Amino acid sequence: MTLKSKSSQEQKKGFFICIEGLDGCGKTTQTKLLVNRLEKECSAVYTAEPSQGRIGQFIKEYCLHSETRGSAIVEALLFAADRYEHIQNEVRPALNRGKFVVSDRYIYSSLAYQGAAGVDLDWIRTINKDAIRPGLAIFIDVDPERVIGRLKPRRSVMENLQTQKKVRGFYMRFVDRKELIKINGNQEVDAVARDILKTVMAFLKPTG
Repeated sequence: MTLKSKSSQEQKKGFFICIEGLDGCGKTTQTKLLVNRLEKECSAVYTAEPSQGRIGQFIKEYCLHSETRGSAIVEALLFAADRYEHIQNEVRPALNRGKFVVSDRYIYSSLAYQGAAGVDLDWIRTINKDAIRPGLAIFIDVDPERVIGRLKPRRSVMENLQTQKKVRGFYMRFVDRKELIKINGNQEVDAVARDILKTVMAFLKPTG
């Protein structure tokens, strides 16, 4: 089946997909698998947040892997700034070339992780108001207890059971609001990949 978006104009400008989930849910693996599958029929690129840019590297080194977690408001601001660089340097240029862009994390990570830390969701949306809206957003749902068992000994400051449980609760809010499509991530890797591909194909299938 040839991949086509629901709008010829959208197809001309590319199509943006983001994949979300708890730390250790397998989203990086699944994002790359999806890109590999899409590349068989169209031009697709993998990208991720935090990005490879200057702010993204700062977040990885000084926020995620610091001894203690700092201000969640500062986190939200840094992630928003990195997101704008990510969009400007990677996402928008690829979309303008007609590519499918699949991002490993996007704005819903800010809403879930900083929201779970007590930051106002409307404020997070406001500082991200100029971010490109994804055409399709997927949430890989894995039990928090399971993801903690998968994580490496050197964990980020957010990779603990209490935080992951709170974060999942926020992700489920967005699922209930139809902002995210939930995929059962408690299955084998191949089964999760099939469900994600089926979701993407169903969403992009031409109507009429």
